Amino acid sequence: MHPALRAYVDLLRLQFFFAWPLLFCSGYLLATTAWGGFSWVMLAKVALIGFFGFEAGLVLNDYVDRDIDRVAAEPDRLTTYWRLSGIRPIPAGLVPPVHALAMLILTLPAPHPVYVLLLMAYCYVMEVFYQKEKQIPQVFPFPQLLGRTDFAIFPVAGYLCTGLPDTTALLYFLFFYPFAIAHLGVNDLIDEESDRLRGLRTIPTIYDAGRTRIWIAGFTVIHAMMAVLFLTRLTFIGRAGVYAGIVLLVAANFIILRYKTPDAGVKALPLFHIAMVLYTGGICAGAILGW
Repeated sequence: MHPALRAYVDLLRLQFFFAWPLLFCSGYLLATTAWGGFSWVMLAKVALIGFFGFEAGLVLNDYVDRDIDRVAAEPDRLTTYWRLSGIRPIPAGLVPPVHALAMLILTLPAPHPVYVLLLMAYCYVMEVFYQKEKQIPQVFPFPQLLGRTDFAIFPVAGYLCTGLPDTTALLYFLFFYPFAIAHLGVNDLIDEESDRLRGLRTIPTIYDAGRTRIWIAGFTVIHAMMAVLFLTRLTFIGRAGVYAGIVLLVAANFIILRYKTPDAGVKALPLFHIAMVLYTGGICAGAILGW
């Protein structure tokens, strides 16, 4: 693959291209079960909004971190997991920052209802806030707790493409938010060595690796508790997807707590991602099939 093309593939994490629209569409399709309004044309539009919206956030993340990402431990496990070539294109000089900003503008979602646009803007603001605040000495991970609301709000924005703010949208947020916080803990655990070199205040550098594992397990438990409420709004297939996903999260936590190494986090991280696919895929399938 041509180096420039490979750089843009890594910038956009295109191997995960299906995950972002699936997450966004799960919110939209869940809303159609309560509010109606389903159409295949609208589903295609929502999928594109989800894809371009999340890709814009990924580019924004890389642009904000373009200088600090020049410092990394070797091997950088997290970079290798997320990027096919194992490099960060912007700090490596393969994608100039001006190009990244241009791509950010081009990949912003097309005009859609104001409440969705506001939520997307909120997500981007929170992304910048989180990336900047973790460079400042902290004694408690407030930036992580506030910053990850952007990830948890993403499917809610999908919900609001056809629905209105209601209890179901709130329950989706309360279900997904603890998952996002636990997932962040796994990312930070894997990248602890590089983050210490960069001087970043992440969960393991504020506390330590042991308490980060407890953080991950604790938010996984809260996530499972919130699932009990969220399951009341799902179809049979949606509930099955949630049950299967939680089983994978239990396995992921077992790996993290049992082996206590960064490599254990690398093995557990895909289980978190597969769980998310099971959640969102189940919600989507249940809404489309009606059972």
